[in-house]
Amino acid sequence: MAKRDYYEVLGVNKSASAEQIKSAYRKLAVKYHPDKNKGDKAAEEKFKEASEAYHVLSNSERKQNYDNFGHAAFENGGGGRSGFGNFDFSNHFSDIFEDFFGEGFGGGRRSRRSNNRGSDLRYDLSISLEEAFSGKKQDIKFSTSEKCDTCSGSGSKPGHQAGACSMCGGHGQVRSSQGFFTVQQTCPQCAGAGEEITHPCSGCNGQGKKQASKRLSVTIPKGVDDGTRIRLSGKGEAGSRGGSSGDLYLFVNVNSHDLFKRSDENLFFECPVSIADAALGTSIEIPTIDGGKAKIKIPAGTQSGKQFRLRGKGMPYIRGNDFGDLYVQVNTEVPISLNKEQKELLEKFREIENDKSNPSIKKFFQKAKSFWKN
Repeated sequence: MAKRDYYEVLGVNKSASAEQIKSAYRKLAVKYHPDKNKGDKAAEEKFKEASEAYHVLSNSERKQNYDNFGHAAFENGGGGRSGFGNFDFSNHFSDIFEDFFGEGFGGGRRSRRSNNRGSDLRYDLSISLEEAFSGKKQDIKFSTSEKCDTCSGSGSKPGHQAGACSMCGGHGQVRSSQGFFTVQQTCPQCAGAGEEITHPCSGCNGQGKKQASKRLSVTIPKGVDDGTRIRLSGKGEAGSRGGSSGDLYLFVNVNSHDLFKRSDENLFFECPVSIADAALGTSIEIPTIDGGKAKIKIPAGTQSGKQFRLRGKGMPYIRGNDFGDLYVQVNTEVPISLNKEQKELLEKFREIENDKSNPSIKKFFQKAKSFWKN
């Protein structure tokens, strides 16, 4: 069966740039990769065909020969299919696949120190709603690991240096063959560091870090809500053998309040008023979250459940200088434990009540009568 044109295989034309050829090959290699198409011989053949085409077209000299002579340029043991079995897949694919498969295909190019990064830490901090309103600074104390001051984090005894890992030769990666395919993996002996501690530091036993109790002053910004997460970069555990430190995450818990309930930047609370005040109207002073007072006017005939809005009396926005609102809900309280005089006055009031005084009651019983009638 005649070979297909290499440009046709990759889906590009002869004027395609090196980057366009590489991009086309990447798409085909990922689509037909044997690990994603186990047991699919057709996919394996397409994978080999695309790899062969890229092997030729990715090299300027081979590409020029192919453009001039076609497949005949490689018929004598060159880059054709007959000679393709001797091609070093591992070197070729480590460059192409590292963007897709991480350490398994060329991940050794990453910084060795990245494997030595310290762990992230979590600290739960509870504050009051008033503290969330105004913000606060607080000292926290926690157990963590810090860079060893004896070896400055290297893990080696002062005056000595780490040597190359005996298993990977200092590369941080080892290779293993899987059929015709070669896979690169993190070295299990040095965990990708590429180094071995031959003279460990006595202060940290070669780890480059040791346990310590740490104090830190943290700032909680005004407006934080329950569940807010604050990241403190580099304040987590120290990395091993010179690796970077992890991060510290503060998880803020805002305690419930006796008066106010919160929804985003708005506050709510319920204010009880007497029947007389709701019926005749009055003015009342209410507390605000900043510790001050605000006066609201209750108009005559205010119904229970009515809400009054005070603009800008809520919580601050965590970004910016604006504030939410405070909503005050009036709940009319029915008096209990009445004395004789109060009962007599209410009896007299009930006698002189009319439908005009209680329009909602009138409408309700009209609907009820219509329901019973039907």
